[in-house]
Amino acid sequence: MVDDYEPFRQFICSTLRKRPELQIVGEVSDGLEAVRKVEELQPDLILLDIGLPTLNGIEAARQIRKLAPESKIIFVSQESSADVVQEALALGALGYVVKAHAGSELLAAVGAVLAGSQFLGSGLLGHICANATDAQARNHELQFYSDESAFLVGFTSFIEATLKAENAVIVVATEPHQISLLERLRAGGGKIIAAVEQKRYIPLNVADTLSTFMVHGSIDPVQFARVAGDLIEEAADAARKEHHHVALC
Repeated sequence: MVDDYEPFRQFICSTLRKRPELQIVGEVSDGLEAVRKVEELQPDLILLDIGLPTLNGIEAARQIRKLAPESKIIFVSQESSADVVQEALALGALGYVVKAHAGSELLAAVGAVLAGSQFLGSGLLGHICANATDAQARNHELQFYSDESAFLVGFTSFIEATLKAENAVIVVATEPHQISLLERLRAGGGKIIAAVEQKRYIPLNVADTLSTFMVHGSIDPVQFARVAGDLIEEAADAARKEHHHVALC
């Protein structure tokens, strides 16, 4: 755990101790000492602030990636600008949590990252997409989840961020997953509920959706393009933005 503000460091450590399988092997308050400690301990996970004395978190992470390539990094910082978050992720960090949301998101971030998934805190993904060019925004991402809980946490975080950025999401999932995702989304409060009611969140059943572009037991590329195009157009209309983005999951 690397942070120069002791009360916050104590808060994070007490939060981590709620998970008995996690062992805190070191606490440091500056970037240079973090690099030294990581080289010595080779921890599974590093929680790293950005605004650190001696060596800032970005530079510390750059050195850590060379000295401990197997260690996973989650940035826990008050910085939330798209440029900073993108630079942190480009260094190989798997997680980024804004300090103001650490109480509610830290354990979810730790669970997702240790399972090999990426975790971006509330609003960060949407903020990055909103600041990206159209070419940057058209991308594909593959994620693997170790269990049902990690899947639901990761997917809900992604969907919430996209909806809060006033974009639209199409989710193709089984009925039980649809129910679980919708329950979690509704717990997110007014802005998310409003997005669902505006039909910017479009849940689709896997079997029903597949049947619409299958011909003689195989996927028909022309039919697939037509169905997918219609769905994306519907979602884009619901977003009602001049420069909208649609996520298809």
